[in-house]
Amino acid sequence: MEAPNRTISIDNFAHGLSSYLEPAQILKVKRAYYYAEQAHLGQFRRSGEAYITHPLEVANILASIHMDHQTLMAAMLHDVIEDCGIGKDAIQQQFGRTVADLVDGVSKLAKIEYETQAEKQAENFQKMALAMAKDLRVVVIKLGDRLHNMRTLGVMPPEKKRRIAKETLEIYSPIAQRLGMNDWRVEFEDQCFKAMHPLRSARLQASLNQVRGNRRSIVEKIQLALEERLQRQQIEGLVIGREKHLYSIYSKMRSKHKSFKEIMDVFAFRIIVDEIDTCYRTLGVIHNLYKPIPGEFKDYIAIPKVNGYQSLHTVVIGKHGVPIEVQIRTKEMDELASSGVAAHWLYKANEIDSSAVANFDRANRWIKRLMEIKQHTNTSLEFVENVKIDLFKDEVYIFTPKGAIIELPTGSTAVDFAYAVHTDVGNSCVACRINDRPAPLSQRLESGQKIKIITSERSQPNPSWLNFVVTAKARSAIRHYLKNQRHTESLELGKRMIERALSHADYDFAELKEEQLQLLLQHTNVETVDDLFEAIGLGKVNAATAIQALAPEAQVEGGAPITIDRADGVLISFARCCCPIPGDPIIGHLSADKGIVVHRTNCNNVRDLRSKKENISDTHWAHTIDGEFMAEIRVEVLSERGIIATLATRLASTGTSIERIQVDERDAEHSVINLTISVENRLHLANIMRKVRTMSSVEKIYRVRNHKRSR
Repeated sequence: MEAPNRTISIDNFAHGLSSYLEPAQILKVKRAYYYAEQAHLGQFRRSGEAYITHPLEVANILASIHMDHQTLMAAMLHDVIEDCGIGKDAIQQQFGRTVADLVDGVSKLAKIEYETQAEKQAENFQKMALAMAKDLRVVVIKLGDRLHNMRTLGVMPPEKKRRIAKETLEIYSPIAQRLGMNDWRVEFEDQCFKAMHPLRSARLQASLNQVRGNRRSIVEKIQLALEERLQRQQIEGLVIGREKHLYSIYSKMRSKHKSFKEIMDVFAFRIIVDEIDTCYRTLGVIHNLYKPIPGEFKDYIAIPKVNGYQSLHTVVIGKHGVPIEVQIRTKEMDELASSGVAAHWLYKANEIDSSAVANFDRANRWIKRLMEIKQHTNTSLEFVENVKIDLFKDEVYIFTPKGAIIELPTGSTAVDFAYAVHTDVGNSCVACRINDRPAPLSQRLESGQKIKIITSERSQPNPSWLNFVVTAKARSAIRHYLKNQRHTESLELGKRMIERALSHADYDFAELKEEQLQLLLQHTNVETVDDLFEAIGLGKVNAATAIQALAPEAQVEGGAPITIDRADGVLISFARCCCPIPGDPIIGHLSADKGIVVHRTNCNNVRDLRSKKENISDTHWAHTIDGEFMAEIRVEVLSERGIIATLATRLASTGTSIERIQVDERDAEHSVINLTISVENRLHLANIMRKVRTMSSVEKIYRVRNHKRSR
């Protein structure tokens, strides 16, 4: 979509505002313009135009979607803080606090030297997100600013064009989509396509121009048929043929591996009617006229998209097998689809439309979610990475047990659902039921499913969840929890280890004097006692080495005794080479950055580790232990048809689950099946093996002592 190459005057602009703003409001907008004009005096754009043309054009873009007068004033002033050295206080004195806050929110960060362009982009976006939380109009102004910049990219060097277009495609276009501003999203995508791939864009545009003439007669015939059938049923509706935009065609050609002709063979129409009831009546009429394609109907009126978009979608087969896409919606829904969250202000001046308010509320919920993600991320780059995950996903719609709808990205799991309900629910979830049946937490969810999350006060996030969660909220919350938990556990573990080391040297840590503590800190090159505990707990500093400043001759033959009371500690992990389970004799090895790694005492890998006695800790199981542990068993069987299914059924009856299975054929009649299963303890494992041993085709079953994988 190419914008007209013209520059408007302030008088023409002000005249256009009279269609929806009061005279007093228009005067305030003009005053903001003259203030900005004076501030930018002597500044010029790369094209040679006076700089004031840019803020005026941005305000004009915002006026086209009927934004309120304060937003237009902020648009006029949006660059004066950064480019003219005028402070926020000065703007507040002249135009009030609201306008000053909007201008400050849109202004880029002060010119700090960042290490990378990505870091600069991330910092700017993070500031914008924080400002959005205070007033959503900030992002609308920022989108209008970026839209005008994209329209005037022509004078930029090619490399800068590509960089700006890439950033727009990665962040601004998805934000426009999330806020329901579809017209802007389409223009963003087409302008970015043109800047990033000028030759492809030009060739595709030429092909599109060529087929338009050939398609016109078919489009007119289908449109006439639709209009006649609606009139016959006494339904008043506007039928419009929809043009696919360039970037959409290009994306479908690439993602679906289709030719230009295949994509252009589908004809698209939009039908706009007066009321919601009429939408459903119209759908029935269309399905009577043409046969619908099964599975292609979507009801976004009953369940709107996450950005508030509402419409009925169907695909039917017309005459001669021509596929026809039809969207059916009301006039208000159509305006919302174009303007999205901006429609909240469009309707605000008159009677507030409920769907516009609902759309506005959805946008605010999304921004609230952004702030939750912000709390759980350490850097702006990590924040932007997580936000991109949220922006680019399509949605599935999941029901809570009480019938409420939760919108999640496609590919979400029960853990994503749990965190969407509440962070505490996610942190304490242990299991789930999908449509009233037990299911794995990692199972991908589908629209329409009902999910119940089972929680436990003693549960905590499992690091393995990071392998399958897709929502930014779940990912950032799990990382945040694990990081804090790792810190807490390392402090506790490190304290126990240094106390034990000191006791061997006849010192009591609780009775150490301040100068003795300082001696320990200097010797280990850390600043605080907590830093010392954490370094020892993480295995970065050896406890025996740490106390040598106080007791140079001390000989420590082991770390602090460790008690294992659960399967999912952050700093206590279980060696994959020998898979220890409750009941096994065990030993702990302190590994740098991993904490304690637990092995079976007869593990082959422990022989090498025992040489460094100071890194070995006495380790034992608590009387009661929570969680499931992995055990590896090997089953030698006669090769029979269906043996794997029979074995899986037998294992399921013992209350275990199979985590991994591998089958090796020994010869034509015999196979060896290697299984990794979840067990509670040695007794549970013995019962499982006893049940499997009674199968007629099983010749031998035994537990694997040492797996070939390294520790």
